[in-house]
Amino acid sequence: MAVIGVVLLLIGGVAGLGVLLTSKNDPSGATAASVPSAKLPHVGNATPALAALSTTAPSPDPAVLTRTLAPLLGAAALGSGVKASVLDVATGNVLLDQSAADPGHPASTAKLLTSVAALTQLGPSATLTTRVVAGHAPGEVVLVGGGDPTLSRTSPSQTYPGAATVAALAAQVRAAVPAGTPITRVVVDDSLFSGPLTAPGWQPGDAPSSYAAPVTAAAVDGARVSPGSAGRSGQPGIDAGAALADALGASGATVVLGQAPAGAKTLGTVHSAPVERLVEQALTMSDNMLAEALARQVAIARHLPASFAGSAQAVLATVKGAGIDTTGATLVDGSGLSRQDKVPARTLAAVLRGAADGKLGNAAGLLSGLPVAGFDGTLADRGDTDPKTYPGSVRAKTGTLLGVHALAGTVVTEDGRLLAFALLADGTSGSETAAESALDDIATQLARCGCR
Repeated sequence: MAVIGVVLLLIGGVAGLGVLLTSKNDPSGATAASVPSAKLPHVGNATPALAALSTTAPSPDPAVLTRTLAPLLGAAALGSGVKASVLDVATGNVLLDQSAADPGHPASTAKLLTSVAALTQLGPSATLTTRVVAGHAPGEVVLVGGGDPTLSRTSPSQTYPGAATVAALAAQVRAAVPAGTPITRVVVDDSLFSGPLTAPGWQPGDAPSSYAAPVTAAAVDGARVSPGSAGRSGQPGIDAGAALADALGASGATVVLGQAPAGAKTLGTVHSAPVERLVEQALTMSDNMLAEALARQVAIARHLPASFAGSAQAVLATVKGAGIDTTGATLVDGSGLSRQDKVPARTLAAVLRGAADGKLGNAAGLLSGLPVAGFDGTLADRGDTDPKTYPGSVRAKTGTLLGVHALAGTVVTEDGRLLAFALLADGTSGSETAAESALDDIATQLARCGCR
């Protein structure tokens, strides 16, 4: 196709020159346009570069699939009481059910529920807003947290592509503040969120840590200590205020927590990337802070408190309202970090199936956030070199807590059939690597198995 494009360009260029120019040696004014037309090669219909899944691919036989996976589900590395569900996406038929209705610790696979709730309740194109308003006195500005933890201290963000930046917010503030007015005080209004800053079931070392922080309505860079770092901060709101002060050229300004004056003039506004993108980032990176922020937005949309309790209630209500059976499910946070969260494997598999077959409407964006085995996210280093299963056959959300290992996603069988699966092993006692490898073996076998 590139060669044809060059030929067309050359022919078009010659013809165009012929219309504009006459030969200096031909007084009759004959032009290159009188040259006989060139003959172009015949080009047939293009073959699609991307092919859809076959609608006639055979589905695995439940008895054969169950028999094939039984030894892998019984692996010593997974402990006792493994819960598993495998569904045929096209038909919804249950292909495997091993204690699938029994609630288990989901760990970060709970983010699947939060993501579906965010996509269906808020909509894929919704954004989170951060504002700066005038304070009580000249020289005071108030950063009003809108629950967007991706607000970035760098342009562009080092962690969240498409994120709003503190620099863009500060530029608006400088333009709105009377010239020559020094900024001496930055107030951070975190009042959008309520309740405790950490959830029941979080461990003392979870916040701050490399994966979590106190959940506040104002934060920068996912509540990280510095842009692109792993460590999270113990004071995300203050960090956000300090970042704004720096961007305003007022590094010496006092930064405190407080509330914006009623009816205060807006000095600047920025918006996050769309919710669909935020969901992708929360799933691919298993970002706890982003998941908690999305859960609170669901609570706000459902007129519930933007707290851990309110957001957990809102997420489950939204998922149930979308037609998913949530019987036995209990959430106390939006990230799955709490050990008090309990979700049946069949609920997770049903969410994935509903997103894949379109019955959950806007939830289709969930699939693009699932890490691809052997390629990206939390599955980047968990793939094999078999061309039948690598890369892309398995896309799944991981979940890891002490003694808890989970994997839930979609897989394309060697016959081209799309399946949804959820595996919960919450009684492991051996090495983390061995448990993950055992789960990976099950997913790999699903990809390789015609099982008929």
